[in-house]
Amino acid sequence: MIRLKNVERSYKNGAGQTWVLRRIELIIQEGEFVTIMGPSGAGKSSLLNVLALLDDQWAGEYWFKDDPVHEMKRKDRSEIAKRNMGMVFQSYHLLDDLTVQENIDLPLAYKDIPRSERQAMVAEALDHFQIVAKKDLYPSQLSGGQQQLVGVARAVIHKPALLLADEPTGNLHSSQAREIMELFSALNREGTTIVQVTHSEVNASYGTRTIQMRDGWIIGDTANPALAESGEAIRS
Repeated sequence: MIRLKNVERSYKNGAGQTWVLRRIELIIQEGEFVTIMGPSGAGKSSLLNVLALLDDQWAGEYWFKDDPVHEMKRKDRSEIAKRNMGMVFQSYHLLDDLTVQENIDLPLAYKDIPRSERQAMVAEALDHFQIVAKKDLYPSQLSGGQQQLVGVARAVIHKPALLLADEPTGNLHSSQAREIMELFSALNREGTTIVQVTHSEVNASYGTRTIQMRDGWIIGDTANPALAESGEAIRS
């Protein structure tokens, strides 16, 4: 599904450049549930933002389903993201002045879908996530776990091929976190490819593959055990 070749990202500062991604080589197969881990400042969220096409100030090659993203204009990259990707954030990112059902409907509003069909899709999502009773409430009236359920429902309402999650349970209690992770696991079994960033070993255990990062480098990958042995040499 995704292939990154020699992807790098840096920021200019007074002294020169600060590198947050270095020589990233990565292949993500359709149907995988990938976890990206590492200490703060390792480059996890920077890599996720590149994968999600939220950041276009990187160098290197990015292939999505055989399409060369690195050769595309920003508008075309945005179209790929809207058609194929859903995003779940740690801080929910719900719109406070919209109800639950209006928040979930938001991604569909940008698509050429008849209103009746959109309403049916939202109703199905409300039922699937067991939040029908909350449909007319506003985010401020929901618990953190309920807000994240709405965030997940919004992210997958258009049935994206790829779901990206940045610390999706970071603000939740353990029972709420378990509910979200079991939901992710179910979505993955149904065919959704998932990439999550997390500090939680428990969350990582729900995935099928774990990538370790440090100082912008990928230093470990359970899909490539030899990488851990050569990580120090690669970074030198």
